[in-house]
Amino acid sequence: MPSNDILSRVQQDHLRTVRFLYCDHANVVRGKSAHTAALADCLESGIGLTVAMQGFTLTEHLAPDTRLGPVGEIRLVPDPRTFAVLPYAPREARLLCDMYTLDGAPWALCPRSFLKDIVGRTTDQGLRVEAAFEYEFYLAHQVDGRFVPADDSLCFSSDGMDRQGDVIGDILDALEQQGIEPRQYYPELGPAQQELSVQHAPLLQAADRQVAVRETVRAVSRKHGLIASFAPKPFADQAGNGCHVHLSLWRGDRNALYEPQAPLGLSQLARGFIAGVLDHLPGLLAITCPSVNSYQRLAPNMWSSAYTCWGPDNREASVRVASPFKGREEASTNLEIKAIDGSANPYLALGAVIAAGLDGIQRNLDPGEPLLCNPHDLSDDERQARGIRRYPTTLLEAIEALEADPLLMATLGEARAHEFLAVRRAEWQDLSGARADRVHAVHFYRY
Repeated sequence: MPSNDILSRVQQDHLRTVRFLYCDHANVVRGKSAHTAALADCLESGIGLTVAMQGFTLTEHLAPDTRLGPVGEIRLVPDPRTFAVLPYAPREARLLCDMYTLDGAPWALCPRSFLKDIVGRTTDQGLRVEAAFEYEFYLAHQVDGRFVPADDSLCFSSDGMDRQGDVIGDILDALEQQGIEPRQYYPELGPAQQELSVQHAPLLQAADRQVAVRETVRAVSRKHGLIASFAPKPFADQAGNGCHVHLSLWRGDRNALYEPQAPLGLSQLARGFIAGVLDHLPGLLAITCPSVNSYQRLAPNMWSSAYTCWGPDNREASVRVASPFKGREEASTNLEIKAIDGSANPYLALGAVIAAGLDGIQRNLDPGEPLLCNPHDLSDDERQARGIRRYPTTLLEAIEALEADPLLMATLGEARAHEFLAVRRAEWQDLSGARADRVHAVHFYRY
């Protein structure tokens, strides 16, 4: 949408403010609002922001090891294509922003620009990637200073649909009004836990939608007197929240993952992509599951994946080959990456996963035989023989694995890697020694 069209829409809908939003290294959605009287200038020149904000942690302080501080400024420059009037915020709209230096160059610490660079790499190889996140979240009340699930409904139950029908209906309506197409919704395993999926989209748009969906779910739930949390493990004794991503790779109008005569209908390119993800997964986790709370979820027998393996419809595997639908085999062939959660910046997470997969394709890696059982049921010797590794069990271990992965560190770039790791290491220092209930509470409301 051109800037002039945005200004016309703002006038037509009598809007008061437009939010200029971005997603920081801690995956907190932040930004500034422009009053409509200043909007034309802000659309042209962007909004100023201190560089220090990309050094802020989930616990709301500058990371001790950051190189960012009180000196320096960038510009939040909106992408006009992301304009949306907010159904849940009267007379407000939203724009998602890229970060630019004062001389007009993409800033080295801009997550959205990072994903754009990865999209460029796939294009250079004649590929297009489509992606869709699955959103898991809890609905809760706050009672006597603690969070309590909003109901005790059962997994996939019609009763659960009835209990939260009003809020879910308003969420679905709000998404549609923003041009986001819901696909499925149902109550998940935990009490008052929900799962929502939306239509797949090209990489950048899929990441933008991830931000928009989270913002919408949280805001609409608040209007119903509820708190929505996408935190990886909101309740110690209940199922965790994933934010799994489904991926397909295309050459023109053909699904490059699909080979009908091959085992599981997967092409050699698909096998190489899977192998690349598995090869880089220990370090990849620091980007896709980057919070202290993430590792309270990534445990065996939790259907969240805890070992580096792959298989058809294996929900304990890192990479699930989703079974295609009859009559739509090529169109519906896709890979589900399980080890992603709601604490991950979607631009960094998608970009890092694609970089790992492309590396597997370029090196002609092979993932070996698919696993048709729960990897935790195998003996240590059996897992070792198949090259199946247990995930890092803490954020610190994942950070160390990322620092030891040359491909991922080079993909992030020196400046981005330093600042991202400074933020996440600071969160480890803040929370690793905290009581479990504090860890759950801190992540619950932030995500």
